[in-house]
Amino acid sequence: MKQNKQKIDWDNLGFNPLPTRSMWKGECVSGDDWINGKLIPYGEISLSPAACVLNYGQGIFEGMKAYHTAKDRIVLFRPDKNSARMEKSTERMCIPKMNEKYFMNAVSATVKDNADFIPPFGKGSMYIRPICFGVSKAIAVQAATEYVFMVFTSPVGPYFKVGAKPLHLYLTDKYHRAAPKGIGNAKAIGNYSASLYPGSEAKSKGFNDMIYVHAKNEKIIEEMGAANLFVLCGDELLTPKLGGSILDGVTRDSVITIARDLLNLTVRETDVEINTMLSADEVFCCGTAVTVTGVGRISTDKKEHVIGDGNFGEKTLQIKKKLLQIQKEEIDDPFEWIHPLS
Repeated sequence: MKQNKQKIDWDNLGFNPLPTRSMWKGECVSGDDWINGKLIPYGEISLSPAACVLNYGQGIFEGMKAYHTAKDRIVLFRPDKNSARMEKSTERMCIPKMNEKYFMNAVSATVKDNADFIPPFGKGSMYIRPICFGVSKAIAVQAATEYVFMVFTSPVGPYFKVGAKPLHLYLTDKYHRAAPKGIGNAKAIGNYSASLYPGSEAKSKGFNDMIYVHAKNEKIIEEMGAANLFVLCGDELLTPKLGGSILDGVTRDSVITIARDLLNLTVRETDVEINTMLSADEVFCCGTAVTVTGVGRISTDKKEHVIGDGNFGEKTLQIKKKLLQIQKEEIDDPFEWIHPLS
């Protein structure tokens, strides 16, 4: 792998795509297995206006990160979880089922070829975006017969640009992100398009993002537009249970394990009522992009609620610190989550 870093302003990275050297492209037709693929120069792609992904949203993606760690090596964090979720998502969206060997080879090859774009230790991370979509032409509602799988990367900094401030979120029952028995538990592109309008509306009012309620029971919370939620009440950490409309986040699962096994908290995956969250000691969100980010205030249509004392919670910071220390190899990995590439 290339060891010399690119000349990039590492201290001022945002969370936006920067072009790198190469990306992976593979193709598959219905009924076949994912076999073919290779690295190609990073650049634009062409699609027919009748492509299934453009007309019927038949596409999925993953979000992963690579790190230049304290041990001076390049690692991935829990890529087996992303691979397993990609397999489930492809099956749910009628895309040829992804297999772990192909997925890992594509991701590893792309990261290794662009290793000089990975920020130096302590300066950020490389975001990895595997994406798969139907490209054959159709105007009748149907699954595609031809598919493309791509992996591209970008050096990134923090997702939320709020400095040292906890998030201020907006909670309303005017919008739903996904419904039970739908595709909310798949990493489908349509889930995110559903959150664009309410998310932009919230941000136009000065909030960082939205909190969505359950489509069937609006007294309980689900997740944000791009992150899972956790609520701390005393020594009990609560998070909405998986029920078909919530994404099984890799960071979500990591937080549960860290809180339970390293911080000795009682963790419950359950229905979390709005009032429980609004009166909690701490609230935070988590995801590959946002890592672990504290919530200081939550506003409803009626009132602004301060969570705890409005600052980052003690347990939130402890969980975030442990997670980042494992990802950056600043401490030993007790769970075998690190996948070294060099």
